[in-house]
Amino acid sequence: MTKILRNILIFGGLLSGLSGFSQSTTSSPYSGFGLGLINGSQLPESRSMGGISAGLRKPSLYNNINLANPASYSSIRITTFDIGVYAGNTGLSKGNVSENSFDAALNHLVFAMPVTKTSALSFGLVPYSSKGYNFTDKETVGEQPVSYVYSANGGVSKAYLGYGFKLGKHLSLGANASYLFGKLSETKASEYDDLTYLNSGTQKSNSISGFTFDYGLQYETPISSKVSLILGYSGTSDSKINSKGDKLTTRYYKDITTGVNNVAVDTSEFIQNGKTKIQLPMMHTVGFALQRANKWMVGADVNLGQWENYREGSNNPGLQNSTGIAVGGQITPDITAVGNYFKLVDYRLGFKYDKTYINWNGEDIKQMALTLGLGLPLPANRSTFYKVNFGAELGQRGTLSNNLVRERFVNLFLSFTMNDQWFQKYKFD
Repeated sequence: MTKILRNILIFGGLLSGLSGFSQSTTSSPYSGFGLGLINGSQLPESRSMGGISAGLRKPSLYNNINLANPASYSSIRITTFDIGVYAGNTGLSKGNVSENSFDAALNHLVFAMPVTKTSALSFGLVPYSSKGYNFTDKETVGEQPVSYVYSANGGVSKAYLGYGFKLGKHLSLGANASYLFGKLSETKASEYDDLTYLNSGTQKSNSISGFTFDYGLQYETPISSKVSLILGYSGTSDSKINSKGDKLTTRYYKDITTGVNNVAVDTSEFIQNGKTKIQLPMMHTVGFALQRANKWMVGADVNLGQWENYREGSNNPGLQNSTGIAVGGQITPDITAVGNYFKLVDYRLGFKYDKTYINWNGEDIKQMALTLGLGLPLPANRSTFYKVNFGAELGQRGTLSNNLVRERFVNLFLSFTMNDQWFQKYKFD
């Protein structure tokens, strides 16, 4: 019991230190649409296999948390804790100009525990979306050069509570109830090179909050004595969440000697505590996994996001439906190997391709990535098992066509997974 209380206190302390969870973890101009770039709910184990999740269940002896399909919770047989961090480097290119940016943050903190032999409860905190960019477009109005300056920062986090259970021998069902919260800030300005001209700028700050729901099912059946097939589906409801914020539009001159903004000459628009509803779209993922337990697993997903139904108030800011595919798998050479550690390691590989919900200058913005990763087991004791999961995404988003921005990114994910029999009674201690 002492160990249980200690672990609970550690978990609670980590939750209390997550003040930076809703900060921006991107430097992409494409995050300016909607709530920003959607992070997805996959943990490093899944991300390193292309992000597959619909059929991902329990490919090895270790229990893992697949919150992207809550039906998978029914396979959890032991208390499971997972905490991870993220780091990413993005190279931005437009025409002959390029730059690099680096971001890092705590990525997730999740927990699961069995309720019965065929059901489990899971809860935790993960990123939902992120908005962050800072760029300038230069044009000429009449004979005067003008700079259009855009910047943004912030993110939305997701705290969830989910339950999954097995119904009969083959079917599992599950659902998550989630609370979204965070703050998004944006600035737009039109500034003339001639400091005697009057400039204008708009600052917006919105607090996001509200409940969403997602659900899933998995059907597992043996196709031979050692190989099983898992068919999966997961979806999210078209929930409405709250947006409350301020908007300020001013006109101002720049100081002729320093070029720094002077105090505003006038205010053309000021909205305080403006409230609106944001309609989130339904999203669907279907897929499968084919696996030989503790040896290998391969799978694939297809997903659809109905972003044409996204609304901010009554307005859809030009978003379109998104589609994507993901394929991946893992292999563990020999989990019984004693003298060769590398045979105990999970080796993962995958690929994903998405047509995102963004269409800019007549171009559908697409992204693709090659993914890879490792599952590194650590020394275990009588009741506790540990694993370090490392994942990497090497990909591209956008295009250089039509004066757009191409992003080439390397995202790294690292997580620590613990399996522990918290509530098992021992005869001897």
